[in-house]
Amino acid sequence: MTSPLPAPPPASTFARDVRVTWWYTAASIAGFQVFGLFIWTLLMVLRASTPAIVLFVVGGLGSVAVSLLLMARYRREPLDIGDVSGHRPVWPLVIAGIAFGGVTGAAAGSLLLAVVLGAQTLCLVRWRVGIRMRLVVLLIVVIVAAWVIEVTRLNPAGYVADAFGVGLFLAMLPPLTATSLWWWDIVRELDRARRAEGRLAAAQERLRLASDLHDLQGHHLQVIALQLELAEKMLARDPAAAVEQVRLARTSVDEARRGTRELATRFRGVPLPDELANAADLLRAAGLRVELSVAPDAADAPADVLGPVIRECTTNVLKHGGGVSASLALMHHDGEWVFTIDNDVREVRGTGGSGLDGIADRVGRVRGTVDAGHSGDRFRVTVRVPEGVMA
Repeated sequence: MTSPLPAPPPASTFARDVRVTWWYTAASIAGFQVFGLFIWTLLMVLRASTPAIVLFVVGGLGSVAVSLLLMARYRREPLDIGDVSGHRPVWPLVIAGIAFGGVTGAAAGSLLLAVVLGAQTLCLVRWRVGIRMRLVVLLIVVIVAAWVIEVTRLNPAGYVADAFGVGLFLAMLPPLTATSLWWWDIVRELDRARRAEGRLAAAQERLRLASDLHDLQGHHLQVIALQLELAEKMLARDPAAAVEQVRLARTSVDEARRGTRELATRFRGVPLPDELANAADLLRAAGLRVELSVAPDAADAPADVLGPVIRECTTNVLKHGGGVSASLALMHHDGEWVFTIDNDVREVRGTGGSGLDGIADRVGRVRGTVDAGHSGDRFRVTVRVPEGVMA
């Protein structure tokens, strides 16, 4: 008998890693730009006039602000650029970024700096497939041309020559931005593939369960039918033997029920961290912003009790929420497990319903409690279950 494969890390771990990757990418891009502009500002303080310094600082801050806004937009946009009619246009930000870059370059007396900041703005736009690489190559050519023109024609001498190293440092910013965002897209694509793999695995598990259930029930039902048919034939001539066949049929019914219960228990035996991560993924797939908080020891929580509760609450959010955000949490406090799901709703409705009644009945059987209600435009369900209970 082969040993079972090790369980994969919970989905929440992957989601956290993806967020960390984004913040590392964004911080690297922004830090690179801010550092280069800061060094150039110090050089201007030593050589330039006060109005030029003020203009440079204003242009630089504006350029950084536009870069941050474009990165925030880039993170929210889908990987596949198709119909963008529902999105706000990006070109006002692009024009603003190029304008701030021009102001910064004019204040510094550097064509190279103006071109670099404009190229940086263009590299922060999510282009269609195949355009990004051509754009980066073109921008590198333009940056090199601007560098040659500045060194040989515009500023062959003066303080800009002292800032030559900083200029080259900043010239690496656009290709660094493009490659960093390309890497981020790869990470997102891998994460999307992982989610699809998880959904496929769940579907395969359901199909396997359906097949096992069909085989189990089909076998027992066939045996029961034969036993009852035999009892019917023997009833007139041998009542005792007929009664024995009925008894055997009842035994077969009990075996079928026991086998079905074992199958259902095995199917429900999903660790709660994965159950919560799957619920969060499902809500995100429906377009909601989701916050997920899971206690480190959540795998010890009673999955047979809280698993159906999580699924039912997630279904309620999808069916009745109608909002744009939700939060899920499973924490361990004072000897009990506390599951909380919170979402915004477009219109306030009653707190009743068969779904919540079913949850209250299930939790009540293990001496747990359910609290549900509105707070402004939010609806929250809080389920408390004592530790160590079983359904």
